[in-house]
Amino acid sequence: MTATWTRTIGRVAFINCDPLFTGLDPSWSVLAAPPSWLTGHVLRKDCVLAPIPAADYARHHDELVLVPDVGISSAGEVGSVLLFGKESIEQMRTIAVPTDSASSVALLEWIVKERNLDVIYTKMGPDLDGMLEVADGALVIGDRALDGAALHPDLVQMDLSQAWVERTGFPMVFGVFVARADTPRALVAAAHEALLDRLVAFETQPGARAAVLKRAHAHTHLPMDRLDRYFGEVFNRLSPNDHLGLHAFLEHACGLDARPRWAWEALAPMA
Repeated sequence: MTATWTRTIGRVAFINCDPLFTGLDPSWSVLAAPPSWLTGHVLRKDCVLAPIPAADYARHHDELVLVPDVGISSAGEVGSVLLFGKESIEQMRTIAVPTDSASSVALLEWIVKERNLDVIYTKMGPDLDGMLEVADGALVIGDRALDGAALHPDLVQMDLSQAWVERTGFPMVFGVFVARADTPRALVAAAHEALLDRLVAFETQPGARAAVLKRAHAHTHLPMDRLDRYFGEVFNRLSPNDHLGLHAFLEHACGLDARPRWAWEALAPMA
């Protein structure tokens, strides 16, 4: 582990968190990586806090604390966590799942269990064509899911977020911002404030929103109108109702019995 903490915030290497990072105070360094990789980076003290799969928080809840207000959630269709295939999920016997996001896989497994289906999973790299060569279905997330849906709309069988919301009535929280439980509270608070500053700008300033859309377009090449709609499907501000959805997901899909720990309750008070 590093000897000292650095002013580094982890971010997912997708567009999901662009509203939080576009125009971020340059005094903060940014470490971009796939969601599941960021879990290891936080645990190794490579960054102060980072968005990780909610399922990874459940796995490491004794070492991590949840940072409030920010995350990755949806109240319905999300468009970036999709099950592709030529047949409906009820007809699938094998599904290829990605290795880079624990929450989407846990959610898929919960949906399959809820429907009493018998499915064999294969973990592999997130390539839609390659996944469908070896399995009946393919779970694809992030920018690749958005691209896949644009190129192969006939193969989209299920939006997993929409399936969760329809079944439970709760929002689906895919990603949570976390810090190690021994992180200096002042450092977490400063990183939290920097992210909230950008989120408020995105929510209230047309110019800041336009900058986010421009950055996302440069990364994905998706039409601006689709990106504008996407940032109305995915939210980075967690509401009290999102907290209820998160707790339901952690309990029912991840098997977490312990009460989630939030940063301002768990971290040592600032001197």
